[in-house]
Amino acid sequence: MANTKKIGDLLLRSTHLEVDNIVVKLRALRVASLESRQRHNRPPKLPSRRILMGVAEGLSAALFPNRLGSSDLADEGVDHYVGHTLNITLRELMVQIQHELHYNSGSAVLSNEDRERSVAITQAFARRLPDIYTLLESDIVAAYEGDPAARNVDEVLVCYPGIMAITHYRLAHELHCLGVPLIARMVSEIAHSITGIEIHPGAQIAGSFFIDHGTGVVIGETAIIGQNVRVYQAVTLGAKRFPVDESGALVKGNLRHPIVEDDVVIYAGATILGRITIGRGSTIGGNVWLTRSVPPGSNITQAQMRHEMFEGGAGI
Repeated sequence: MANTKKIGDLLLRSTHLEVDNIVVKLRALRVASLESRQRHNRPPKLPSRRILMGVAEGLSAALFPNRLGSSDLADEGVDHYVGHTLNITLRELMVQIQHELHYNSGSAVLSNEDRERSVAITQAFARRLPDIYTLLESDIVAAYEGDPAARNVDEVLVCYPGIMAITHYRLAHELHCLGVPLIARMVSEIAHSITGIEIHPGAQIAGSFFIDHGTGVVIGETAIIGQNVRVYQAVTLGAKRFPVDESGALVKGNLRHPIVEDDVVIYAGATILGRITIGRGSTIGGNVWLTRSVPPGSNITQAQMRHEMFEGGAGI
């Protein structure tokens, strides 16, 4: 027994020594990294992913309290619950906005101007919540009406990964537009990590948007999607190429993703690349690879695209 204790103590001491050495090496690497980026001071805190997960859940619960809120919520207590949830959640969001603004400023301390700006952004975002709710209601109805397996709208809200991804996107898009793109991206990526659906918060998506099944869907930053559009799993609305500037760095912010007009259906596995337009009422078949615009009412199939690719030797 005594020997076992001695061995345990020895292991504990050696582990502490090893951890201490690792801590020293990691500190040296951090300092070198900061110096290489000409940041000698301790960098400001970034927004917290963990807290933003709670913010997204709180906002979802406030928007749909009877389905995503407390399970024992009585009818007469709904408004109180929504108000209480919003007060807590919006305060947490405001603090995270302060972290992003402070980080972007590069200042040692948060300025009064950025503090006031965080309040203004939070208030502006809060005022947008009724409009976000209206859009999400249209998305939920579109999913229910577009999926014969859906038995009711409540099932769509609590079960469908596409609705979760769209909810996070619609919250994130408003934050993106209000000038906190890092928080917006983090909120969107929280849903991406859970659902496998990636929607950049900069994308512009109108109402009644339905993502069926969803896993593997990618929607790029500058994509524009019209009203009543339906996409299936593994659809990509991406960029065709990535131009570089004179120094060889990627050009940021150029319009590089597709425009999808109203009433379009895009089936599983389709890849649509570049700043092209899919005309209103078109249907894009499964596994189609599309890099050109198509007029309204088009019906694009994989067989058709293969014929065009190899006709006259093109694409060989």
